[in-house]
Amino acid sequence: MDAQRIKGHVDALLLATLSHGPLHGYGVITEMRARTDGAVDLPEGTVYPALHKLERAGLIASAWDETAARRRRTYTLTDAGHAALASERASWRRFSRGIDGLLAFPTEARA
Repeated sequence: MDAQRIKGHVDALLLATLSHGPLHGYGVITEMRARTDGAVDLPEGTVYPALHKLERAGLIASAWDETAARRRRTYTLTDAGHAALASERASWRRFSRGIDGLLAFPTEARA
């Protein structure tokens, strides 16, 4: 999907992806790609700064996972992150209904 189309929605996409459980950064990227059949394929240069911003805002927390062959930072939603995601979902539903109303409305031939 064109990055411009999802600009402004990256935080919500990350929160939604993490709502299914903890993931490391690259795991977030692959999970988003898999759950959207490749429609959302964000580069690391977009995802990692957004994850750090969400962590600074208290919406996600991170911890080092040393159970794998190499150490990696995993991210999880905080209570504030769950609340923010609920708000984002409600906002998205309102927005998408509005856009659907415009795009689905039959056009009339103009003279």
